[in-house]
Amino acid sequence: MGRREDTRQRLFDAAITLIAERGYSSTTVDEIAAAAGVAKGTVYYNFTSKPELFTELLRHGIGALTTELRAAAEGLSGPDGVHAVATAQLRYIQRYQPFAQLLMAEMWRTNREWQPTLHALRDEAVTAIAEVIQRGVDAGEFDKRVDVRFGASALFGVVLAVALDWLVYSPDRSLEDVREDLLMIVDARLR
Repeated sequence: MGRREDTRQRLFDAAITLIAERGYSSTTVDEIAAAAGVAKGTVYYNFTSKPELFTELLRHGIGALTTELRAAAEGLSGPDGVHAVATAQLRYIQRYQPFAQLLMAEMWRTNREWQPTLHALRDEAVTAIAEVIQRGVDAGEFDKRVDVRFGASALFGVVLAVALDWLVYSPDRSLEDVREDLLMIVDARLR
């Protein structure tokens, strides 16, 4: 990773943590810079504004999630593919809990300037899941009447909500326990 990428990653990490804890409006650029261990000018060298920093943070975080979903499901369809994407999403959220909290909060706000970007990025992650479900439909592993897009959106939302609930309210549970319980519910619906 180059020096600029390292600086941007430190800014993303600081912003994610602070915004997840305090909210976007209550977090200042000065606080983000201090938490990242850089001067305020460094923030503005890398991003023209706080909203641009936040938009790029969303691109970075959801882009990484989408890449992981696609990699997990490569060559898979049906229940195996659904299990793979659900597991990948759980692992991602476990590693990046503050980002997942921020994502969950921001998906419900409609008055933000980055809302169109957030919708487009969420759509990319949902599309990665929809591709797996569609392969399952095409292979006859799922009912042809399934609404692939809605099913993918539902799975994305369920895993996000379950993972955050787990990490906030039952952090002593293992990822494997949560995964097994979640997949039992998903499998019951798939049948």
